[in-house]
Amino acid sequence: MRLGLPIDCTIGRDCFIQNHVDTDPGPGFRDHACGTLGYNGDTGTDFRLPSFAEMRAGVAVLAAADGVVKATRDGMPDTGRPAEGPAALEGRTAGNAVILDHGGGWETQYSHLRQGSVRVKRGDTVEAGDVLGLVGYSGNTQFPHVEMIVRRDGTVIDPFLGPAGFKGCDGPREPLWRADVAGSLAYTPTGLLQAGFAAERPADDRIRDGAHRDAELPADTPTLVFWMELFGLGAGDSLAVQVEGPGGRRVFAHSMTIDRNSAARILSAPVRRPAEGYRPGAYEGRVDIIRDGETVVSGRRTVTLR
Repeated sequence: MRLGLPIDCTIGRDCFIQNHVDTDPGPGFRDHACGTLGYNGDTGTDFRLPSFAEMRAGVAVLAAADGVVKATRDGMPDTGRPAEGPAALEGRTAGNAVILDHGGGWETQYSHLRQGSVRVKRGDTVEAGDVLGLVGYSGNTQFPHVEMIVRRDGTVIDPFLGPAGFKGCDGPREPLWRADVAGSLAYTPTGLLQAGFAAERPADDRIRDGAHRDAELPADTPTLVFWMELFGLGAGDSLAVQVEGPGGRRVFAHSMTIDRNSAARILSAPVRRPAEGYRPGAYEGRVDIIRDGETVVSGRRTVTLR
């Protein structure tokens, strides 16, 4: 069994692995790298889009290996987790989905597809890389993504570990990924999903909808805010944020210690408006995440005030 990517994107640039399979048999969570990317009982690998803007543009979900379509579901709305909780979706938490049978007891499942996007039907033969549908927001989910679940004879297999399962943080593993994609799947414990500048204090739902990404803003804007959305933050991480204005002059700087683990978190850095107004020119925002004394994430975004 060898797997290609289940999504048509570049990992770490326009999509990210948000969650991994839970390898801890108890009530806690542990991913294959002994990290915290996921939740208790997680059975799949989540390939996430930065925002709903990418989802609306259309990102293909791909067959990870040759197989035969075993089952499909379509027609569920892209509304995410209901206010009543997952129980309101009993039997349909995967949302719109496709299951492929690869023979030898192997199967893969692709969940949370976009409503009306499923392109295959039961009994169809597909090849690795064929389009199954589009990334969506259906079922029990809080962000647009495709969750891929791998099973052998009904048992969940972590594709980063292989059939042998978890044998310790530094134990042997036999990942299922094909050699041509394995290099793009290096474990990333935390990362920058998206960032930008806004002419107002941005609301979280607007950011996640794809707003506030302008490369230019008017120089007479009443407010300038550098914002960022990060994933995989851990308690004790240090976060350093700064903004430099025209000529490299620092106009904002702040450091903080993260107080709790966060699957995803949006933070804002408001740049104080001088009495004479913001100077026209280029502004660069930078965010660094320091973990155990090492910078693990460094991201920059720019905007020009005209």
